[in-house]
Amino acid sequence: MTTSRTESDSLGSVSVPGDALFGAQTQRAIENFAIAGRALPTVFVHAVCRIKRVAAGVNAELGAIDNAVADAIKSAADEVLSGQFSDQFPIDVFQTGSGTSTNMNVNEVLAHRASALSGQRVHPNDHVNAGQSSNDVIPTALQLSALLQWQQLLDPALEKLSAVIESRAHELADVVKTGRTHLMDAMPIRMDQELSGWRQQIINARERLAISAKHLGELPLGGTAVGTGVNADPIFAPRVIAQLAASTGLELQPCRNRFERMSSVDCAVEFSGQLRTLALALIKISNDLRWMNSGPFSGLGEIQLAALQPGSSIMPGKVNPVIPEACAMAATHCVGLDTAIALAGQSGNFQLNVMLPLVADNLLQMIGILARACIALAGRGGIADFTVQRAALAATAARNPILATALAPELGYELAAKIVKRAVAEQRPIIEIAAELSNIDKKTLQQLLDPQRLTEGGAPQKSV
Repeated sequence: MTTSRTESDSLGSVSVPGDALFGAQTQRAIENFAIAGRALPTVFVHAVCRIKRVAAGVNAELGAIDNAVADAIKSAADEVLSGQFSDQFPIDVFQTGSGTSTNMNVNEVLAHRASALSGQRVHPNDHVNAGQSSNDVIPTALQLSALLQWQQLLDPALEKLSAVIESRAHELADVVKTGRTHLMDAMPIRMDQELSGWRQQIINARERLAISAKHLGELPLGGTAVGTGVNADPIFAPRVIAQLAASTGLELQPCRNRFERMSSVDCAVEFSGQLRTLALALIKISNDLRWMNSGPFSGLGEIQLAALQPGSSIMPGKVNPVIPEACAMAATHCVGLDTAIALAGQSGNFQLNVMLPLVADNLLQMIGILARACIALAGRGGIADFTVQRAALAATAARNPILATALAPELGYELAAKIVKRAVAEQRPIIEIAAELSNIDKKTLQQLLDPQRLTEGGAPQKSV
């Protein structure tokens, strides 16, 4: 049988596993919350530990706790941040809306380890949580962890995806294809122009996220219970935030209004909205790839994505666009996560939003999923190695009746439309019909209807 010990909190005594590093409040949370079946992400727990580590040092500087206690807390936090004791943070995602259970879980583990390291009793509330409240620590950890994930995962992934698209666009600058609006044939476009649209979507998403990240960098630490900063030295939070900024390389500063920042999650909702915009861009790019790859005989057949796996359990030889499909699903999932964050943003009741764990979990999921989707889309089976069916593209672009649009400035819209209709009805080249119905010589028509020239834009000079 597993041995147990008795721990106490303000509600009384509770039995805790003998080898657990946590205490009574964590154990109560384990027993109370078994809904999601999983804990908050490690990066979030580590963000709380980062706050506790720096807070301990600042509290010692301000004389709130002893130097020896502070050193022990910092050493305990270093152990957790190095990856140790990950099984000691089991609190379910769906817990008390302030995240108090997770805050106390971290406090108890750090206090337990600090006591063992120092040989003196370190208290989870009086020492580890000094100058703090769950109500300012948890939203601070939410913003800090999201920024760290943005910095370490998503921003580099966006940079990579943008670079791969740019490289392929340069490689395919000589390829002319039929443009499409409403999924119907339109004027010709070069493949590098089409890819430049994708790349700009990624650049725009990255820029928007960077702007929103600045808002995430305004931290509510120091507000303690309701935003007033009760029981916290006014110097405490600014000093902790400055040291967090120095240790992470992030642009962090005290928020302009703690009452706003603790009673709402507007900055997280904003960042989530920008992640949703990125998700929609990834879906658009993925679907373009799927359409371009469709066929190979009865679809558009413009490109061929790299074959990664058999595509059917019943149809031999079938190959599917699995990477764009997976990325589109991942991005669609993120749209759902964003919707939940938006709804959680409504739960800022008076001085506290009470869905902080949900917002943290969903935001971190979105960042991680989108980062990995960007890497997948940029890589094998996605943008990096598709091949272009050059001959087929050139043939369809040259015989596209919509090329008659280039004749409209010379012949007028009505006659150009008549040429298109007849070319479609008779299944004949547009240049033949134009020669029959206009007085433009064939050499001039060839120049006017050249698909490559038409991708450059502008209007031809009318003959006089």
